[in-house]
Amino acid sequence: MAAADKESLPRPGASPAPTAQEYALWMSPASIFSRQHLMQDVEGERATLPLAAYCFMTGFIDSICFSAIFVWCAFQTGNTVQLALALARLFQGPPGQRDTSFHLADKQALTSVLTFVFGAFLGRIGDRMGAKTRAWLFLGTFIQTLFTMSAAVTVWKSGQPSTADARSDPAWSNALTYVTIGFMSASMGLQGIMGKRVNTQFATTIVLTTVWCELMADPKLFQLRRVVSRDHKVIGIVALFIGGFAGRAILDKIGSAGALGVGTGIRLLISVWWLFVPGKQTQTMK
Repeated sequence: MAAADKESLPRPGASPAPTAQEYALWMSPASIFSRQHLMQDVEGERATLPLAAYCFMTGFIDSICFSAIFVWCAFQTGNTVQLALALARLFQGPPGQRDTSFHLADKQALTSVLTFVFGAFLGRIGDRMGAKTRAWLFLGTFIQTLFTMSAAVTVWKSGQPSTADARSDPAWSNALTYVTIGFMSASMGLQGIMGKRVNTQFATTIVLTTVWCELMADPKLFQLRRVVSRDHKVIGIVALFIGGFAGRAILDKIGSAGALGVGTGIRLLISVWWLFVPGKQTQTMK
């Protein structure tokens, strides 16, 4: 096909009803992997499915981590408060009888916070490539995939159990499981900043307390017709709930390493998914 013909192809969504031939040409490998296609910004309002999948992965990953050590890889509010309590414990009781030890749960929370911040910092790569471009959304999600795969390998090599019965006796305690926590938290930090940069009703796709509050405050909460600001928040909350349920169910069947392997596959699918999200209608193919 001549270059001029390719340049004149409309995108799906650019016209009310693209023909089957036009759609097939737009979806061809030559078009999908062209620089122009990859560097085009996606339309955030039309990225509902991959963003909902992000929320699903939040519940999925957190269910695995919490089941083992009662620490969240994505919800850093709890981990931050836990570290504050660990510091306050140094001043509890009379001098000479204070607990100055750094408890295992506190070490795991600190590992999660630091690696989460590292993952979020990696998200700033997208500021140079274009935070909403298909290229960065694909690459960033693929990096999350590699982090999740690394977590699966390290927890498998650790040889430790997948679930804990009590907070005082976490299932993970050796060095390799610290690396597992780090990879899981880094993947969530990167996901969070990528979700935030897309700038939709899904927010960061990892912290849904704000989403719950905004949903309850939505003036159109009880309207029966379709309302994007409300419906997308509901989709995110439901997706996270289903992700947590699925994560625990899979964990009980095949263990944490196998569950993280499943999560790796899902993240790989999401990364490819970004290549097919429609671009902004205000942009035209050059």
